[in-house]
Amino acid sequence: MNLVTLLKPAFKNKTNRMVDKTWDASSRTKPTFNLVKKLHQKQEAMQKLLEEDLDRQRKIEEKPIAVVKKEDEEKPGKIEQPGNKGNKLFPKSPLFQNWGGENLSEDEQKEAQAFFEKYGYNVFLSDRLPLNRPLPDTRDPRCLNKTYPKDLPSIGVVLIYLDEALSILKRAIRSIIDRTPKSLLKEIILVDDHSTNDDLKQDFDMYIKTIEDQNPGLLMTRVSHSEQLGLTTARISGWKAATADVVAILDAHIEVHDLWAEPLLTQIKGDRKLIVSPVFDRVNYYDLEIVTYLPASHAFDWALWCMYERFRPEWYKLNDPSLPGKSPSIMGILVADRTYLGEIGVLDGGMKVYGGENVELGIRVWTCGGSIEVVPCSKIAHIERNHKPYMPDLSITMKRNALRVAEVWMDEYKHNVNLAWNLPFK
Repeated sequence: MNLVTLLKPAFKNKTNRMVDKTWDASSRTKPTFNLVKKLHQKQEAMQKLLEEDLDRQRKIEEKPIAVVKKEDEEKPGKIEQPGNKGNKLFPKSPLFQNWGGENLSEDEQKEAQAFFEKYGYNVFLSDRLPLNRPLPDTRDPRCLNKTYPKDLPSIGVVLIYLDEALSILKRAIRSIIDRTPKSLLKEIILVDDHSTNDDLKQDFDMYIKTIEDQNPGLLMTRVSHSEQLGLTTARISGWKAATADVVAILDAHIEVHDLWAEPLLTQIKGDRKLIVSPVFDRVNYYDLEIVTYLPASHAFDWALWCMYERFRPEWYKLNDPSLPGKSPSIMGILVADRTYLGEIGVLDGGMKVYGGENVELGIRVWTCGGSIEVVPCSKIAHIERNHKPYMPDLSITMKRNALRVAEVWMDEYKHNVNLAWNLPFK
């Protein structure tokens, strides 16, 4: 199987209803809010289609997927809401439209809204949650019966951050330490792409010192950029600092589930040329509750914007959604043999800020003799921001990076990318 074979269903005109509907060329010049909103809509639509596929093709009865509900007192991940104290001050804010606000005092609402504007997610609530909060087990039941080799390779986790909220960053670190076997977790590498928040200085230093004291066998490495270099360069910095057999490059606004590492390491142990990805459950930016996502391939359209797509038909014929599935690309989070990643050049350091680097890696891996798999029995909960504070309009860099990928890798097909971005033939 090669990249062209994987991508044929995704690039067929008129026969693929997802690609036909997922990108309006004129929207690529709109503000980032519209881009992110469209992406969320695409992901939610894809999830519905995937559920229909599973029901139709597997023909077995499954427990329905559900959001963590406030009224479910026993369910892990339940979030208590503050008591009723005041009137809504920000009725048009996406935060309070989805989360509420009538239960907060006016001062609390002002604080919550200020945090939301700064970070793009609900830091007010995050600061009031335990760092080791339990997560609901959203894996397929078949995953519970799987066993993994004892002699798995070691793993180093790279967390990339830029002015991330301190409690979010702490919770990511805590989940990695608590839910990764000590025998496998060799190091955590924290790459700071030139943060300016005061609480990410002394307060964060103190927290890391506490982590080191509590985990003497764990190597904590700090990498700091003297200027903002962007997501791709930060990931390369993390890879360079890693020493473990396998490197997992993650966003900092995540929480890993139990047994997240073992399925990924097992796949890489079997084939060192595999780049693997967990399945992401969505963490709502407004209430930080978990929304289950089904396994899906990470494809991309002609604008080189990554999107969820079905696996190839043979995956569904196996009637086992716990099995890994081949994927053209990755959504962003990646786990790879550290040495192999270096052999293929890691990532394109010429990519700027955000966007396109995941598609570039996908093309790079398949072209260089490797392959990509999504591993359903590995789950990571990932916060989807309402907006990205570090750049109000990401369409500029997304366009620039997409054209770079097309120029480097896509030969005569680069014209399709140019058309997708509404560029003239000349």
